[in-house]
Amino acid sequence: MEKQKNQQLELLDIKKIFYNKSPKLARWIPGFIYKYLKIIAHENLLNELIRDFGHLEGFEFSKALIKRFNISIKIIGKENLPKEGRYLFVSNHPLGGFDGHILMYLVGQRYGDYKFLVNDILMQLKNMHGVFIPINKHGRQGIELAKQLDDAYQSDTQILTFPAGLVSRRIKGHIIDLEWQKSFINKARQYKRDIIPIHMGGRNSDFFYNLANLRKKIGIKANIEMLYLIDETIKHQNETITVKFGKPISWETFDSSKRPKEWAQWVKGKAYELNKD
Repeated sequence: MEKQKNQQLELLDIKKIFYNKSPKLARWIPGFIYKYLKIIAHENLLNELIRDFGHLEGFEFSKALIKRFNISIKIIGKENLPKEGRYLFVSNHPLGGFDGHILMYLVGQRYGDYKFLVNDILMQLKNMHGVFIPINKHGRQGIELAKQLDDAYQSDTQILTFPAGLVSRRIKGHIIDLEWQKSFINKARQYKRDIIPIHMGGRNSDFFYNLANLRKKIGIKANIEMLYLIDETIKHQNETITVKFGKPISWETFDSSKRPKEWAQWVKGKAYELNKD
């Protein structure tokens, strides 16, 4: 039975992903570039993981990956987590891989059901469809996805998100998120969900940050450094990641004294303050 389940999750094909995501661009990419992308994306290793763990879904998949890569988790502020309730968990996004799986693992272990708002490209992971809600960063949500998002917020399940929407960058010598998007503030108020701020430890390599700053300096808009995220993720094998939970922030905090965009940066500040304690 397990073998049959493994076969239901397709093996990854980098070239196919490009054609599905952006057909016009994909046709212009030469073959040798695809070969290089398959190498830096560790396509063979990813497919090995799919064969080994592709039958697992949601929480169990995250748990298996954390164990496979021998990631240790140090938790601080666990006492700040209420025993029950429906919350919106917001965190900085330093790694681009294991930070998401660690967040899902910890929240799932504590509360059970959860939904994670993710970049729509991650829907390639079909075994995570039960917990992922895709967010299209480059266009409006379709009616069906908007309803899925609305249903999740109205439910008793926990909601997880990285409000920056992108992995942290090095800015003025500090590894920090870009501006947090205001949507989570609007949703917290609309659905009366208290927010739990989280600070996730860890960082990517100097190569990643230098590449990001270089392409920005020379005027390249495409986030080409993201092509190396899987390579960066694998480098975190055998590391210890520290996760710090803050106290819940009441949704009623977000009144008209600040605009939603300002409240979003305020919550971001609260998350980073956790790392100073």
